[in-house]
This record gives sequence, C-alpha cells and structure tokens, in this order.
Amino acid sequence: MTFPKSLFYAFFLILFSSSQIAHNMNLISPSPAPNPVYDDNDNAALTIFDVTSFGATGDCTTDDTSAFKMAWDTACMSRGSKSAVVLVPYSFCFLVKPTSFNGPCRTSLVLQIDGIVLSPDGPKSWPWNYKRQWLMFYRVNGLSIQGSGIINGRGQKWWDLPCKPHKGSKGTTQAGPCDSPVAIRIFQSSKVRIKGLNIMNSGQFHVRFDNCNDVAVDSVTIKSPASSPNTDGIHIENTHNVQIRNSVISNGDDCISIGAGCFNVDIMNVTCGPSHGISIGSLGIHNSQAYVSNITVTNSTIWNSDNGVRIKTWQGGSGSVSGIVFSNILMVNVRNPIMIDQYYCQTKNCANQTSAVIISDVLYSNIKGSYDIRSPPIHFGCSDSVPCTNLRLADIDLFPFKGQFFENPFCWNAYGSMEITIPPVYCLLEELPDW
Repeated sequence: MTFPKSLFYAFFLILFSSSQIAHNMNLISPSPAPNPVYDDNDNAALTIFDVTSFGATGDCTTDDTSAFKMAWDTACMSRGSKSAVVLVPYSFCFLVKPTSFNGPCRTSLVLQIDGIVLSPDGPKSWPWNYKRQWLMFYRVNGLSIQGSGIINGRGQKWWDLPCKPHKGSKGTTQAGPCDSPVAIRIFQSSKVRIKGLNIMNSGQFHVRFDNCNDVAVDSVTIKSPASSPNTDGIHIENTHNVQIRNSVISNGDDCISIGAGCFNVDIMNVTCGPSHGISIGSLGIHNSQAYVSNITVTNSTIWNSDNGVRIKTWQGGSGSVSGIVFSNILMVNVRNPIMIDQYYCQTKNCANQTSAVIISDVLYSNIKGSYDIRSPPIHFGCSDSVPCTNLRLADIDLFPFKGQFFENPFCWNAYGSMEITIPPVYCLLEELPDW
C-alpha cells in the first residue's frame, strides 16, 4: 500500500513539534522568578522562610543541608498563618545531601524552589545508609512543591554502577550493591501538589509517591538520558486520587508507572519520550497480590519510545486490573503502541504459572500515529489460565513509521471487541470464555 501525502505531512509536523520539545528540555539554568506564585488562594496569611536566612550559601559546593532542614522545621512548627513558605531563591545553587523533611506540621507548607538544588555527585559522595532516596517528605498534610527552579540528581555515576544494565557487550552486569536514590520521594502524605519544576538526572525514579492521597502534579518537566536505567519519571504506589497534567517527561524508563494499590488516577496532556511509555505495573512480582482500578490516560503524546500504553504483570501474581481508559493518544515511532504483557520477566528463565492478575474492562479509543515495525502495533499477551476480557478498541489508526507494510497485531487468550481499527485485530476473540 502507499501512504497519502497528507499523512506524511502530518507525521512531518509531529516530528518537528517533537524536536522542538526535545530542544526546549535542554535545561541549563532556571528561569528568573522574582515573584513566587503560590497555590494558596489566600496569600495574605503567608510567612516566608528563606533558606539563605538560615545559613545556606548557595555556591554549588558548600553543604547547605542543615540550613534547608532548619528552614523546614521552623516553617513546619510555625503558627498563626494559613501557609508557610520555605523559599529556595533564584540565582543560587544549593548542594543538599540526602535528608528527610518530616511532618506533621502545624500549617500547610509551600516549598518554593526557584534556584538550583543539587545532589552529591554519585555513590562515593553519598551516605552509606541513605542510598535509596535523596529528598524525602514524610507524613505531610498539605504540601506544595513548586517554582521555576531545577532539581538535579546528578545520576550519571549511579547509572554507571557495574550492577546496572550495561550498554556494552551482551548487556552484561556484575554483582554488587545496586541501590540508587529516588530524587523526590513523598511518603504517607496527603493533599500534595507539585507544580512547575524541572527535575533531571535522578539516580533512579525522579518522583515517587507511596501511600499518598489527593495528589496533583502539573506543568513539570522531567529529563534524563534515554539510556539511563530505572529512571521512571513519576511512579505511584498504594496511592489514590491522583491528577498528572500538562507535563513533559523524557527518560530511560517509564514516563509514568502505576504500581499496586492505586486507583482513581487521571493523566492528561502529557508528552512522553524518548522513554518506555506509560505503564500500569509491573504487578504481581513474587506471587504478590495487586489491585489497580479507574485509571485514565487522555490527550497525550508518546514519541520515540519502546512502548506506548502498557499493562505488565508477572506470572504467579493475583488480584485485578480493571476500569482502564486510554483515549486520544498520539503515537510517533513507538515500538509497542498498545501492549498487555502478562508474561513480564526480567530474566531468561521465568516459568509459566497458573495464577495471574486478572485484566478486564480496558478501553483503547482514538489512538493514532505510527509504530516501529520491529514489533506489532498491538500486542495482547494474556495468561494461559486467566484470559484478558472486555478489551475494547475503537477508532485506532496505527501506521508503520518506515516502510509500507503493516505488521499484524498479536493476541493470546484475549477477548474483546473492535470497531474502525487499523490494522484490524482479527486475533481478538469475541466470545467470552466459559468459566
């Protein structure tokens, strides 16, 4: 078959826009922000705690950790204002070592980052007992982390550890300590807002939420090299009532990953790539139980990525994934635009097991663009013993990024329906299995 010229022109415009996005993400210094903008609607009751007033030097080399902690603790214990602001001012570069900013606090807190926050440079500069996170926020109710500044995890030396997946001969790795820090970890907190920040080069995940409720992420930029291992942009675990909006993520793993115990998650207007796409999972590792429900991904773009929208589970797990919507998504040169993988495995010898996380009620609607022909555009690899059910595809248009020949979709034990789908998914089974 041949492509109409209009389709080629559309792809050209997509690629041009993507290159502009990539260019704009080359972060060198934060933009000036002389007038901080706070999330609080009542600014009259704000009290500001500037870290430089607590002894922070801001020269990129002096350890400013204690000043940050003092500013935080003082703001946290302050009374008489609706919100307290910990200000990290523009034009300074602060070296901050791994630390935990703890609550509960007597007031809502705004961490206004307009300067640069820099981590220690690699494992040799890191405290031996604090390898898994850099900036942790624990038990804070009413937290806004915002501003025009940069949070730089300086991850290169972590990515180069011998235990990490090497890009050399046969992807070999070596035994040894492999813990790497999450740049921002928010744990057991509620009413959390992250807005406007530039977060880059984390040793591992850039932002992680554990056991949180009422979370909003808006207008953030996350960037690390496509080759950086395990650098998920945003990861949520046992977290619910989440909104992720208007953000640009480019990294070496999933742009957004959704773990066990998550429900009511709304992702909208996210530009993702290069990356491993937007993933639910992996779920069910080590025969564990996992439940995920009511996840919506809409009005987003995924480009130059290994995967598009993916659900991945391990053999032997239990639980369920249900009520999932992927809608209005543009794919540009994505290797696996639509994927369910119930045989997820990170080694070569994962045995099949009869138990599996149940996957049902998944809608794929208005997903268009191009795919890398090394893999099928649609891959539904469901468990031998627990099929995927009620997979619905509507208004799907996926064309080869290069070449003129379509790759056939792949299905295994997958049941559902399709309408106006290019390429057609004839391998999808229509009759529900007899339980």
